[in-house]
Amino acid sequence: MNPAAFGKVAVLMGGMSAEREVSLKSGAQVLEALQAAGIDAVAIDAGRDVMDRLRRVGAERAFIVLHGPWGEDGVVQGALETIGMPYTGSRVLGSALAMDKLRTKQIWSCLGLPTPEYAVIRHADELLGVLERHALPLFVKPGAEGSSIGVTKVESPEQLRGAFDTAARFGGPVLAESFIGGPEVTISILGDDALPIIKLETPRTFYDYEAKYQSDTTGYLCPCGLDDELESSLQSLALEAFRALDCTGWGRVDLMLDSRMNPYLLEANTIPGMTDHSLVPMAAREVGLSFPELVTKILETSL
Repeated sequence: MNPAAFGKVAVLMGGMSAEREVSLKSGAQVLEALQAAGIDAVAIDAGRDVMDRLRRVGAERAFIVLHGPWGEDGVVQGALETIGMPYTGSRVLGSALAMDKLRTKQIWSCLGLPTPEYAVIRHADELLGVLERHALPLFVKPGAEGSSIGVTKVESPEQLRGAFDTAARFGGPVLAESFIGGPEVTISILGDDALPIIKLETPRTFYDYEAKYQSDTTGYLCPCGLDDELESSLQSLALEAFRALDCTGWGRVDLMLDSRMNPYLLEANTIPGMTDHSLVPMAAREVGLSFPELVTKILETSL
């Protein structure tokens, strides 16, 4: 496609969530790749004046690289809808649902899609009941954050209160999710296709923020080493789970496999990271897409 067909593209990055620093890194790489592809792209650190800044730079299209609440949860998407500006990624509903881990799990459960058992914790006085109903270990996490921010693996009763307090700092309900003791895999979505699966390996307690963005000891297996039939079925499950949340364009679905290779859906990401440690670019390379080609294809979904 002629790069001029996109017009002036604003790369929205930064934002106001706990994932701001990751978003700035993702946005800088997306901006560089778009410009390398000949696209007229400009960076905007998206604060509350983002709509005014879009007008001032003469933007005709938005490539959203905002992670976390306010940028990934449908708020910015809704604002762009009001001015009729095309943008990348899921629409308002899909963005809002995928950002809300509780609603995500409720929808998947209602549709019979496999997801780990969980409890919702709104007050500290509910912690004892969680231990009575759910076996350890548990993952305790905020209900609306990404990048494993605020997530703790709880392996003893004494750890539960601290884990709850950590997750509760980010607002909203806290989820306690049953631990699935097998490999973790992630499946990137581009348009109507699921890209090759990546299997994640880390010497850390789990695939946390440091393992995702800072550690050099995290292993990424792509090809993932699963047999072809299982990989195909997991890709189909990821697409079904993504669409169940009304997600479109591009994104990523994370899963755990148990000891019998049964899958459990963890979450869907509508604006995954695009840093040098990120998974979508890694999966795209496996099918021959360079980073500039990948971001151009993502931008095409805004058409």
